Amino acid sequence: MILAVDIGNTNIVLGAIDEGGEICFTARLSTDRTFTADQYGVQFKNVIRLYDFDVNYFDGCIISSVVPPVLNEAADGVRKLIGIEPLIVGQGVETGLSVLMDNPTALGSDLVVNAVSALERFSPPIIIIDMGTATTVSVVDSQKNYIGGCIMPGVKVSLDAISQRASQLPGISLSEPKAVIGKNTVDSMRSGVIYGNAAMLDGMIERIERELGQTTTVIATGGISGVIVPHCGKNIAYDENLLLRGLYIIYKKNI
Repeated sequence: MILAVDIGNTNIVLGAIDEGGEICFTARLSTDRTFTADQYGVQFKNVIRLYDFDVNYFDGCIISSVVPPVLNEAADGVRKLIGIEPLIVGQGVETGLSVLMDNPTALGSDLVVNAVSALERFSPPIIIIDMGTATTVSVVDSQKNYIGGCIMPGVKVSLDAISQRASQLPGISLSEPKAVIGKNTVDSMRSGVIYGNAAMLDGMIERIERELGQTTTVIATGGISGVIVPHCGKNIAYDENLLLRGLYIIYKKNI
């Protein structure tokens, strides 16, 4: 069994994956840039115990990270916890993905892992939407090359910004809007956030397909996607564990 760890700007996703690729559990922890290796080791151990697993069950680990200061501490925490050197997604790790970017090494490891995972299950060209701290849109062409994408402010980042900067706009939850045309401030904000982001995704998909000259398969992941995607007009598959599946695939390519 392997321990898969994805370190994002807001959350760390932890998953246990068995030899057959089955995800046995997933958990989310807050990303804390002040934590030491010991603190991350304790957090990981507590989560593993919470799901009735034992640290001795793991014979491998793979980590992807977009937060360099946290990566070293978390990786060291894993070493102390399970006594295994983790495989870290980055230069020198075989992914099988061809990246046609101005600077391929600058591409975030999460975007690489998502693309690898999507190509395992879907036929290209593929658009991959990941809605987290930022909303990222990745494009894989018909030849299975990662050719680029788009980055937008994340849903919660935008919502926090408007609440903080507009004194009469309150903080709200991402619950279902009653209608597109809101009858009060809160309903108007919910409509704007939910339907506005859904329309943005629909529009970006249309523009990307026009630029490619092809229709695409579209897949979404990330915690916020489950709230936004149902309101999109486009046909978008949703996989909350897309990245963990990609980590498993990459791990298998490198052992």
